[in-house]
Amino acid sequence: MPLLVFFVRAIDALSDALGRLLALGLIAAAFVCFVNVVLRYGFGVAYVWMQDLYVWLNAAGFTLGAGFALKADAHVRVDLCYRPASARAKALVELVGAFLFLVPMLGVIAFWAWPAVRLSWLFNEASQNVGGLPALYLLKSCVLGLCLGLGLQGLAQGAKAALLLAGCPAHAPHLTGPGQA
Repeated sequence: MPLLVFFVRAIDALSDALGRLLALGLIAAAFVCFVNVVLRYGFGVAYVWMQDLYVWLNAAGFTLGAGFALKADAHVRVDLCYRPASARAKALVELVGAFLFLVPMLGVIAFWAWPAVRLSWLFNEASQNVGGLPALYLLKSCVLGLCLGLGLQGLAQGAKAALLLAGCPAHAPHLTGPGQA
């Protein structure tokens, strides 16, 4: 049990740290977009690499931030059934969802993404836009980062649910609201 609690805390801390870092990246993306618009429409100057940069920062933020969103309970779910459910019912849904649906689906995504990412690295793929950014392979690797980060957080959420079902509700606060346990 202590090892499971350590795993949950470590993954939650990793997701929090990555989420804070990616939030800064998304702020940078908005700033770069703003500067790009001002340069283009205010001064008639356009840089393709700058357009690539804010699109890539945005894409990296959303793919790599999926684990943080899961930890923050910001993913979409059918609240009609889930919200009024007891903490134990929510834990069961989380457990089944993580191990039966989320982790296997991420495995499928990683399996099918790997060849494209591998080839992108082998060919040192760059932006298709003339004057765009090099290293498109880094952006494509974010799909594998999504699978890893979301998968680890999914396992942590499943572990929290298992801890709650085992009688340790303190480790699954997202499942227990006021007066639920």
